[in-house]
Amino acid sequence: MAITRRDFLKYSAATGAGVLFGVFDLKPIVAYALAGAPVWTSDTISICCFCGVGCGVIVGAKSTAPYVTYVQGDPDHPINKGSLCSKGSSLAQLRTVDGALNPKRLTQPMYRAAGAATWETKTWDWTLDTIVDRIRTTRAAHTVTEELIDDVYTPVNRCTGIANLGGAALDNEECYLLSKLMRSLGVVYLEHQARI
Repeated sequence: MAITRRDFLKYSAATGAGVLFGVFDLKPIVAYALAGAPVWTSDTISICCFCGVGCGVIVGAKSTAPYVTYVQGDPDHPINKGSLCSKGSSLAQLRTVDGALNPKRLTQPMYRAAGAATWETKTWDWTLDTIVDRIRTTRAAHTVTEELIDDVYTPVNRCTGIANLGGAALDNEECYLLSKLMRSLGVVYLEHQARI
């Protein structure tokens, strides 16, 4: 559809008049906590784990079933004041689905070998030992100990074979500890998801 300059000005004027006279409601749409009788017998105040905003949530559970039955925004929390996004509203599905444990939630480490078609369940000890071995092997193969800077060999101790990408669910303290760990390993490729 070709639009002329005259048509563009007509549509712009009509839209501006609609906003001016209240035809279009431009107030933000917000989902707030439900009022009324609670549908749980015990509740816990928590923080949403999906992003770095830190919205407050009330997580409810019935005493007859030790599962999360309800999640709503915390109206007393200063950040979200009771509102939750769609991901925060679905927090209960991290633990339970239809009153039972979520069958897709992993409780043990899973490992798929190179070229394998299936996943294997491994122990935490095996998983941590494997991670440590791979970090040692990678650092041994990809560490630059010194570099020529201004015609002088300077010690740098950089590991160029490992990179780290932080996630938006990490808070400041976790980001600080993660960056300290990566810098102690000599990792120079540090990035965060919020910058991408």
